[in-house]
Amino acid sequence: MRLRDIAHARTGDKGETCNISLIAYHARDYERLVRHVTPDRVKAHFAGIVEGEVTRYELPQLGALNFVMTRALGGGVTRSLALDAHGKSLSSALLSMDIPEAE
Repeated sequence: MRLRDIAHARTGDKGETCNISLIAYHARDYERLVRHVTPDRVKAHFAGIVEGEVTRYELPQLGALNFVMTRALGGGVTRSLALDAHGKSLSSALLSMDIPEAE
């Protein structure tokens, strides 16, 4: 299954740091996100895009995870030649990650 089947996402940026909040549609799916959407998996999913660290913050009361990715925007909005220098499309890209269907 794809993450988009159980969650939605929002993205923000500052300089060349991008953060993505991944929010479960239903509280029952939050633990699945915690188990399967690790910083290492997110870093691997964005191989070639995120050159720095990926840090995960857990927000269980909101059913959300927040990922802060450094060196992710090619130098930042004013320096990058990337079509999406703000990284807004990265949230959509994260939602394409596969996770196990059954627990």
